[in-house]
Amino acid sequence: MKCTKILAQTHKIMPDSNSKPSQSPSPILLLAGLLTIYLIWGSTYLAIRIAVDTIPPFLMASTRFLVAGLVLAGAVGWLRGFQLTKKQWRDSFIVSGFMILGGNGLVSWAETSVPSGIATLVIAVNPLFFVFAEWGVAWWRGAPASEGRPKLLTFVGLALGTIGLVVLVGPAFFDTDQTQLQPLPVFALVLACLCWTIGSLYNRFLPDATEPFAGSAAQMLCGSVWLLAVSLLIGETRAFSIAKVSGVSIYAWLYLVIAGSLIAYTTFVWLMNHASPSVISTYAYVNPIVAVFLGWLILNESVSPRLFLASAIIIAGVALITISKQRKV
Repeated sequence: MKCTKILAQTHKIMPDSNSKPSQSPSPILLLAGLLTIYLIWGSTYLAIRIAVDTIPPFLMASTRFLVAGLVLAGAVGWLRGFQLTKKQWRDSFIVSGFMILGGNGLVSWAETSVPSGIATLVIAVNPLFFVFAEWGVAWWRGAPASEGRPKLLTFVGLALGTIGLVVLVGPAFFDTDQTQLQPLPVFALVLACLCWTIGSLYNRFLPDATEPFAGSAAQMLCGSVWLLAVSLLIGETRAFSIAKVSGVSIYAWLYLVIAGSLIAYTTFVWLMNHASPSVISTYAYVNPIVAVFLGWLILNESVSPRLFLASAIIIAGVALITISKQRKV
């Protein structure tokens, strides 16, 4: 299968480190990991949209990661002991500041006013950040000039991704219908992509990284602190009442704890130890399709021809980027 051949090649670029697993997982296991974040993260955008309907976004995200982090830390501790050095806790605090606060927190906030399907389409530009970030990291680590440099096909993909984002967002600033997008939430989604990229690559190249499951638990716990601090700072807790939380928001929150955090986030951290970031970021291909379909099916979110056109352009762009990683020109 072509997918497994690609995955078999991607883990070879991982630099040697005593903190990383000495034996790489099979291509089938890597493919299973990718499918997990493809499908689950595509659905979590809808779950976030439902949860923040009656729960303040940063408070919702904070409690979500706190519970998931405690459960995972407890499981790891019961199975083999949960111990991190001071440096590993510090690194987890830094990584979670970018990934959980900047990445997930901003997405949760933006989805209070942006439909879940549109949110995933904007976030589908995330692989564009990964392409340039990998190039920059390769240069910083002293790799040959040709290593990591975007190829011609990559630039074509970047151009398509940018055009798709303009098609998606641009006209909405001038129309007056109920699906109008505001600039600030869209900017927050793009900033979330940048934060997610920085945190992911920082975590990937840590010289003293812990194993993925303990690392995921530590990041979720640290991330919950970041999110709670912002929630308190902007006054979310003052206006919050548990009595006003709807049953459907509670179910969505539980789904985010179990599927979004315990399963998908942990899988992502594990994948970042074994595969190319650009290949991992291909979850952005499937997420918009899953999210748009579920948003239309469950929340009756509008689906216009412009959204189909924008999604096709964006997905084609990021697909070309990943294909270019397997070619020489």
